Amino acid sequence: MFVYLNSAIKIFTIIPLAIFLLCGMAGNEKRPRARDIGLVTGIFPPGRYNAITDVPDVLVGQVTLIKGDDIRTGVTAILPHKGNIYQEKVPAAVYVGNGFGKLTGFTQIEELGEIETPILLTNTLNVPRVADAVIDYILSLPGNENALSINPVVGETNDGWLNNIRSRAVKKEDVLKAIEKAKSGPVEEGAVGAGTGTICYGFKGGIGTSSRVLPKSLGGYTVGVLVQTNFGGVLRINGAPVGRELGMFPYQRKVADSWRHGSCMIVVATDAPLLHRNLKRLAKRAVLGLARTGSYMSNGSGDYVIAFSNAPSVRIKRNERAYNVGTVVGNRMMSALFLAVVEATEEAVYNSLFKAQTMVGFEGHKVEALPIDKVIEILKKYNALNWDKNLPSAEKD
Repeated sequence: MFVYLNSAIKIFTIIPLAIFLLCGMAGNEKRPRARDIGLVTGIFPPGRYNAITDVPDVLVGQVTLIKGDDIRTGVTAILPHKGNIYQEKVPAAVYVGNGFGKLTGFTQIEELGEIETPILLTNTLNVPRVADAVIDYILSLPGNENALSINPVVGETNDGWLNNIRSRAVKKEDVLKAIEKAKSGPVEEGAVGAGTGTICYGFKGGIGTSSRVLPKSLGGYTVGVLVQTNFGGVLRINGAPVGRELGMFPYQRKVADSWRHGSCMIVVATDAPLLHRNLKRLAKRAVLGLARTGSYMSNGSGDYVIAFSNAPSVRIKRNERAYNVGTVVGNRMMSALFLAVVEATEEAVYNSLFKAQTMVGFEGHKVEALPIDKVIEILKKYNALNWDKNLPSAEKD
């Protein structure tokens, strides 16, 4: 490995990199997303990137922290739009599936029905530090010189099995970097950002995302979902009992208790013009997508859904005493959006598992990646692949 290196400096640069790879990821193979193996979930098509960033103007940035043999954590930032969100807020809502968690900013979203900062995801003990960094970020933006009250929105899951969580490794500069790096386009998935040290169904979990686009006759709207998966249950994929077939499910002696509980953060974005009430209804349906994958929202699981609309017509200008909302989606047209969010949430969970690699972390704990080859065999056995080939022709707009 060092034959072609001519200086000790280069050697000492390479050695930490090798240790990083050995201690962190147990392999750097490229892993597929769900659709790459023919795993098609639902009936509506995804957007261009099959990601939350298919919703126009939504940005995602992530910082991954893998250091030494014990730091396996990070931060993920979701920006509802490219502007100053404190000055141009977005309608929002939160739905709580099971409230064993720490979601900063929840009560003000419920009271006012709006979000005024980026949404940040991290680990449990870093929530206050991340919130503090978000406040600094908002205060620093031009136009916010007179801001005296800021409601940072920060969610979490507990990555303390693979990560030395008590070290509180996420710093202000990591948060600011995640926000600064936020962009549209493809979103990195698996053991990255806030999902670096998470566990899902006993396998390596992480960040996953997906989207759905409605036909023009149903509004042509996009729904995008991003998940931070760190929960237990009995994994099902397109209805196939994968967890049972792999012998990986809770309440058996060979399975550690560490992953029975966990949590899941779900962020839902849409360009459909919705206000707080129907965003709350949309958020509720995301939990159905979680259930389709096998979650039962255990006692120790913090399962939260944050939903927002960034449609320009419903954004809330800070200094306006009154504003004209314009056209909003009516109740009768919500059903297609409900189905879209269920499908996107389900697929986002699968992507978080498919993309995550085996990881070794804190105190030598090791969590294996979902075994793709075995999963494909199970999905074939239960005829759970390539369902799209059996769908009728798409409706012509």
